[in-house]
Amino acid sequence: MLFQATQMQVKIGSRMLSCLHHYISKPLNNLLFFTATITALVSPNASSAEQEIRLVSAGAGVTELVLALDAGNKLVAIDSTSHIPENLSHIAKLGYHRMLSAEGIIALSPTVVVGSDVMGPETTLKVLKQANIQVVQLPTTTDEPQLMNNVDTLGQLLNRQDNATKLKQDLHQQLQHLADKKQQIRDGGAQPKILFMLLQEGRGARVGGKGTAADTIIELSGAQNVAAFEGYKSMSQEGILSLQPDLILLSKRSEQASEQTHSQIAQELIKEMPLLAHTPAGINKHIQTLPPQALLGGLGLSAISAADTLASTLLTLNQ
Repeated sequence: MLFQATQMQVKIGSRMLSCLHHYISKPLNNLLFFTATITALVSPNASSAEQEIRLVSAGAGVTELVLALDAGNKLVAIDSTSHIPENLSHIAKLGYHRMLSAEGIIALSPTVVVGSDVMGPETTLKVLKQANIQVVQLPTTTDEPQLMNNVDTLGQLLNRQDNATKLKQDLHQQLQHLADKKQQIRDGGAQPKILFMLLQEGRGARVGGKGTAADTIIELSGAQNVAAFEGYKSMSQEGILSLQPDLILLSKRSEQASEQTHSQIAQELIKEMPLLAHTPAGINKHIQTLPPQALLGGLGLSAISAADTLASTLLTLNQ
């Protein structure tokens, strides 16, 4: 009897333990699953970090790189020199990248502000840093290595490392093709003489000399900048006529995109400066325009594209 009672107690005890384990294990498993889910949601990872990026881009060249890296969806604002596609027209527009307002930027709650080394003023950048906003200034690009370094910096900052690798490959290939065209032009004989003129409303045209963005574009194309002085300088019609340029490049500095065609801008120039019609460029109607963004930010995507277009034109003229 005692043995049977003991056996029965053991069986009952086993069943009780089994039931207890059943009722305890279910909520425990649920708790573990719930805890794992919450941990996955709140843990920092590449995806959540990417979603947290709120970018202000101050500079035409910087914005071009951001878009080329397929990071346009991170933009919350751009400066007045930047150009963006129509599908991003909802993005806020700030002032000139050298005269940014700290209050206007902070109101957009950005996590990072990226611009060139001339972005400012310094007081604005100081206020942004004090507001715990990351401020990144990319060096103005004058050669391929610096351009590639800037692409790498942005790729890392925006979690677009793979895109940065692909963009660098594309840019290197473009520059190689441009170098080939440049060599063809120089092998063809005397370098074409080019004059660049910057047109601005309310002030006379200025000629771009050595060290300007236009000079970089002309050099990349394989041509010769006939303006031997440094920087920009106003020149008389007689002075320009004496330089006898084979081709005149024009650009209109404006925050608004020009709706005028190349031909209309050329006609407007000849009307204002009739002596230019007697230069080789005027006689042969070799007057072209450069997009304003190609003149900002040093060696960038627009500058490379403009130099390539110019080189193709010069090759055609030499045929």
